Parts: sequence; C-alpha cells; structure tokens
Amino acid sequence: MNLRSFEIHVTDNDMNDCDDPARSRPYRQTTRADAAEATARRIVDAFGECLRSRWFDELTLEEVAHRAGVAARTVIRRFGGKEGLLKAFAEDFIPAVGASRATPPGDVEAAIARLVEVYEAWGDGVFRNLAQEERHPALTPLLDRGRSAHRAITEANFAPWLDRLAEPDRRRTLDALVAATDVYAWKLARRDMGRSREETAILLRRLVDAVLAQASALASAAGSRR
Repeated sequence: MNLRSFEIHVTDNDMNDCDDPARSRPYRQTTRADAAEATARRIVDAFGECLRSRWFDELTLEEVAHRAGVAARTVIRRFGGKEGLLKAFAEDFIPAVGASRATPPGDVEAAIARLVEVYEAWGDGVFRNLAQEERHPALTPLLDRGRSAHRAITEANFAPWLDRLAEPDRRRTLDALVAATDVYAWKLARRDMGRSREETAILLRRLVDAVLAQASALASAAGSRR
C-alpha cells in the first residue's frame, strides 16, 4: 500500500467543531442545569426523610445536607431554610401522593388498599406534623394542601355514590367518607389499638361501606319521591 497515494482533506470547520465555545456552551449549560436539578432533588428527598422521622424543631439543615451528600450552605443557597424546603417538598409530595391514590371511581377495595399503603409509608410523619402544627405554623401550608388533596381524592374515588345525591346529603356523605379514611382513623387502629395492616384495612373498609350503604339508601329514597 502506497501511503503517498492518500490525500487527506481537512477543513478549518472540521478542526474547530469540537473546540468551538459557541457550540459547546449549550451542552455545558444543560449539563450544569441537570446536575443542579439532581442535587435539588436529593436535598428535597432528604428533607422528606427527615420530616418523616423527626419533629420539626429537631430537624436540622445539617442533617438534611448530610443525607443529601452536600454542604449545608448548598441547602441554604438553594432553598433558604426549612420553610423553603417545606414549600418545595409540598409541591412535589402532594401531587405524588394523589397519583399513587388514583383508582377507578367506585373501586372501593383498590381505594382502601392504596390509602393504607400511603399511610403505612407516611402516616406517622403526617400525624406528627399535625400534632405540632399549632407550635410551628410553617407546617400549615403543607398540611392544608394535604387536607384539600385528601378530600378531592376521596370525592373522586367514591363519585358513583356521591353523584347520586343532592345537597346537603352529598356534602354530608363526603364529610363522612373523609373522616372514615382520615389518617386519624388509621392511627387509631394501627397505633392505638395495635391492629395489623390487614386488620386496619378491614376496619377502614367497614367504615366506608357503612357510609356508602347509607348513601345508597338516601339516593333510593330520593328517587322514590320523584
């Protein structure tokens, strides 16, 4: 093979494509943004883990930073402090719980199963936050979003019964369903009575079934009067 017979044509563009700052800058910016977002996600997740197992006044930014693998100043620079972390956590956590509790309307068994699954993971932390809300008003926005989401999810789950009722029976029935599936009902059975997860699910199902039976009776009575 005669190497002299080969001609290599190289243009300035070929040589400079990889070194052109204008071309590489968007990639570097995207990479930095992705890394910053991943860091923020780790911090918020770490805060959630702390919130699940700590009283709010015991929770420290240093612990959050340690769990996230960053310096405390990184947490402060990104979120400011506990209130900023609470806001970021609520914006992510509440929709995620709503998605995990979504079931086909009218599927009572699935609704109860998803509810118990959420309470097994977060019930103790939620109850702890409720117990200290008066002492730490910064928790109120998170808890208010949780209360509102619980009512909306309950309304969607049991819409086939609720939609047959006129006011005020519809509102009263929804109130009863919200109470029957509240974290306090789970805590009463699971922690105070010491019932198993399975027994707790059965108890909640019986409460819900009783409310739904009354709702059906009210709907039937209203229909017979028409």
